[in-house]
This record gives sequence, C-alpha cells and structure tokens, in this order.
Amino acid sequence: MDVILREDVEKLGHAGEVVTVKDGYARNFLLPRGLAYLATDGNRRRLDEEQRQRDRRAAAEVSGARGVAAKLEAVSLSFTMKAGEGDKLFGSVTAGDIAERLQAEGLQVDRKAVELEEPIKALGVYKVPIRLHADVKPEIRVWVVKE
Repeated sequence: MDVILREDVEKLGHAGEVVTVKDGYARNFLLPRGLAYLATDGNRRRLDEEQRQRDRRAAAEVSGARGVAAKLEAVSLSFTMKAGEGDKLFGSVTAGDIAERLQAEGLQVDRKAVELEEPIKALGVYKVPIRLHADVKPEIRVWVVKE
C-alpha cells in the first residue's frame, strides 16, 4: 500500500515522502495515528497545501526572530560585581542573570536561549550568543566590571 508520510517516521522516511508499506502497518499504525495519508491525488494536493502553510509559518518565525535580533545586537549589558585578586569574581554572571537583565531592558528572552557555555567568573567583555531561531543567533556584549 502506498502512503504519504505527514511526519518523519523513524526507519521509514521523512514528511512528504511517498512510501510503500504493508497493508496492516498502514491500517493499524500509520493511519490511525495521523502519521500518514493514503497516496491519492486529493491527499497529495492536501499535503502540498500543508507544506506551503508550514513554509509560510517558518518564514514568519524567521522574520520575527530577525527583527528581535536587530534589537539585541544593539544591546550592551553591564554587570558590576565584586572581584578579588586576579580579577576573579566573588560569584558569577549566569545565563539567568543575562536573561533577567534583558527583560528589564524590555526584550523577552528565555534563559535557555542564552547560550553561555559556563558562567562568567572574571572581569572583562564577553560576546554571548542568543538562540532565537535555528537560523538566527545574534550576539550581545556583556561587560563585567569591578565594583
């Protein structure tokens, strides 16, 4: 039986592909779970329309993320911290601190989107990437200065 996959199915294929499977697998697993359609002309047109909608949604997400990225690249955050010998901080600047400061600036960024490999523990200027979308990753400047 030929079916059109609506979603990626492990060891079978990717969304939009036409695959041949056994009748029982299609009737008992793929079709009831909405993972596939029967490969008819009407369903092919339906799948094409769904793909166009997904593409439009993805383009809107990317353009929205690029707008936020332009604002983020203009941002420079400054943290005043107590430091000891060798410019080592008492404490650290974490991704949560950066996200909190960005929200105070009026930019909604999730803590998990701040790609800080490890907390900042020394004075200096750092470039911190923010993951807004898979294709959009602006960098902000973070200044850590001595109190």
